[in-house]
Amino acid sequence: MTASSSYLWYIPNVARGGHRGDTSTADLGGLDSLTAQAEALEQNGWQGALVGTGWGRPDTFTIATAFAARTKTFEPLIAIRPGYWRPAHFASAAASLDRLSGGRVRVNIVSGQDDLAAYGDVEQDQAQRYGRTREFMRLVRRLWTEEAVTFEGEHFQVKNSTVEPRIQARDGRPHPKLYFGGASDAAERVAATEADVQLFWGEPLAGLAERIDRLKTLCTTLDRDLPPLEFGLRITTVVRETRDAAWADAEAKVEQMAKGAGGNWQDHRGPVAVGQQRLLDLAERGDVLDDNLYTAPGRFGGGGAGTTWLVGSVEDVAASLRKYRDLGISHFILSDTPYLQEIARQGQKLLPLLRR
Repeated sequence: MTASSSYLWYIPNVARGGHRGDTSTADLGGLDSLTAQAEALEQNGWQGALVGTGWGRPDTFTIATAFAARTKTFEPLIAIRPGYWRPAHFASAAASLDRLSGGRVRVNIVSGQDDLAAYGDVEQDQAQRYGRTREFMRLVRRLWTEEAVTFEGEHFQVKNSTVEPRIQARDGRPHPKLYFGGASDAAERVAATEADVQLFWGEPLAGLAERIDRLKTLCTTLDRDLPPLEFGLRITTVVRETRDAAWADAEAKVEQMAKGAGGNWQDHRGPVAVGQQRLLDLAERGDVLDDNLYTAPGRFGGGGAGTTWLVGSVEDVAASLRKYRDLGISHFILSDTPYLQEIARQGQKLLPLLRR
């Protein structure tokens, strides 16, 4: 893998323990407990982590700010939602944190289901929802890179708006990268025109190759006016010293999930999105696809990046991730539980193989 590849972890950002089988029992609300994972990630070679979002979790931006304040190099990939944030408000907050952290902010724009009414947002049909997301991303980028911005959209408007402090370009990075996910036609059109990085969940290689080709074609047909779209993979990685040990642990976890005792794995409840359904459908093709893509978790409550897992020895999982890299994926967001234990194991064992 090339030096340009990015390796992040996942911090669920939850108020109660047990997320996806995690064994943490410490008070998750205290500053030391909240920042322990970010500090461990920095100490074990990770560049940063995706910080989960959703109503009922601690406020994601506040938590990311605490992480940045307690670390030196950790880069939070901050998941945020249009509707929860107004574009100018978010652009200002992110610009401030980016400056205070020395350019460490990344942003994941989320348009999926949430308890919108709980924070005063409203349900919209798919066309309106993704139309709003498109405007949000375009306007935030303009506010970061232009002054005296006037914008009259269907969903958002600003007049003569200048964000202070200004975003400082760093090493060819004009502003924080905007990550985005989604597999519907509407979502892919937003990614092709507005995203910096399209995130995928753990599909087989052939399926992702088709999606990458389709997105590249869309970038051309929709006259993308941004730098080339980059691609990322968000997936669970069950890594052990040997292949047999990894599969034994993975199967034991699924057995617990089947009994309803595996913790809160499904944090993508509600109507099933296109991308989630694609993952759930994989189980019909077999429990193991490609070399070591485990689909059984999806049958027993696994959701999102917990639906499919890459399972195996360090060498097995590294080889599989290299195959995704060969497709053109350069951003990797990995995780397994217990989170703190796996941050160290995979940081010390897996990352050196990927960076070799």
